[in-house]
Amino acid sequence: MSRTLKLTLAYDGSRFVGWQRQADGESVQAFVEEALSRLEGGPVAVHAAGRTDAGVHAEGQVASARVTFTHDAATVVRAANAILPAEIRVLAVEDAPPGFHARFSARGKSYRYQIANTPVASPFLRGYAWHVPEPLDLDAMRAAAAALVGTHDFAAFQSTGSDVSATIRTVTRSDVLARGGLVVYEVEGDGFLRHMVRAIVGTLVDVGRGWRPPGDVRGLLEGGTRAQAGATAPAHGLTLVKVEY
Repeated sequence: MSRTLKLTLAYDGSRFVGWQRQADGESVQAFVEEALSRLEGGPVAVHAAGRTDAGVHAEGQVASARVTFTHDAATVVRAANAILPAEIRVLAVEDAPPGFHARFSARGKSYRYQIANTPVASPFLRGYAWHVPEPLDLDAMRAAAAALVGTHDFAAFQSTGSDVSATIRTVTRSDVLARGGLVVYEVEGDGFLRHMVRAIVGTLVDVGRGWRPPGDVRGLLEGGTRAQAGATAPAHGLTLVKVEY
């Protein structure tokens, strides 16, 4: 008799090609599937709430898998973590309803992006924050970020190569925070397009540098193109924080 597991995962994405299996390189998905397959004694397919890109981290990624083994949750957590590399941890396991799917059942996600905004960045932030040495106008960035809240067409913030045709999304929170030498962007919404958060961050940094006015963001939401928005911020500053169901 099969059961559906809901797994909450954390990982340092630095060494991986992303969540999804690739022809070349190590993926988070491959390692998690291998760990569960060893417990199952046969192949196990694992689906994540979000396909994080190469270099992107997660504190609260959620994955689902159908298995037949009967190990309790604590045993699965302990056994999987004994198999997985240290960069990937299973934080929790629970039985989910049969129709549960980590991606399609999700109602919202939250992300955090970190910017090291000091002349010299700490080497301990090298893999977890984008170093922007020049001063940033945080008030201007906050004004631009606030314009993103609501239901909008985020096509200008979607990278090419996506198979998603509908680009309307609802953002419920969009905040720029100062934490010591870090500028932190936190965003929550019902879903995100390919590279959407990183494109938003690139645009907000343009605003902070004085390269564009805060009002540009509203124009981008009203029919702007990807070429008109800011550059895609580096992957290593981004973390998937939480998935809501």
